[in-house]
Amino acid sequence: MKKLWIYIRNGIFKENPVLILMIGLCSVLAVSVSVQNAIGMGLAFTFVMVFSNLFVSLLRKFTPHDIRIPIFIVVIGTFTTIVDLVISAYFPELYKALGIFIPLIVVNCIIIGRAEAFAYKHSVMESIADGIGISIGYIWAIVALGAIREFLGSGTLLNTNIFQNFQPAKVFVMPPGAFWGIGLLIGILKWVDSKIRR
Repeated sequence: MKKLWIYIRNGIFKENPVLILMIGLCSVLAVSVSVQNAIGMGLAFTFVMVFSNLFVSLLRKFTPHDIRIPIFIVVIGTFTTIVDLVISAYFPELYKALGIFIPLIVVNCIIIGRAEAFAYKHSVMESIADGIGISIGYIWAIVALGAIREFLGSGTLLNTNIFQNFQPAKVFVMPPGAFWGIGLLIGILKWVDSKIRR
């Protein structure tokens, strides 16, 4: 059980896919203009990540080494399609906001990378724990970035005005603001890490 907690903790902090490993940034930077979009993308990512890890691990003994990557993509594609259909049917506004980035989960290098590097070589429970840890790390990074961009770029959080006379900097809801926001998050994380290590 302790080993499972280590896998979860590693995904959140030590191997955070967005802020430490800096992979899968395309969707993070593109959809994080608001907290609502960030939460939606984070939950979609989590569903695909956890269930893909689960099934890759279940099928690992039956998966020929030479064709493992196409099999991983079929597994990931199956869960991405489920997410895509559910969001389009029940959350049309979110579906419209996230656009092409939901189907692109199928080729997200975080999910494919974890399938290859972890789930294919570990037990089902360990793979689920890894998927949960990586997903929590992804969610907190994208939601923090979404909060920074929404607040500084629109003056709101979850579409609610925070300060009456606040003048937002519209650049934060534009592409350059995504890079500034992620840079700010990484800088804060490095600063906190340096204080902890002292």
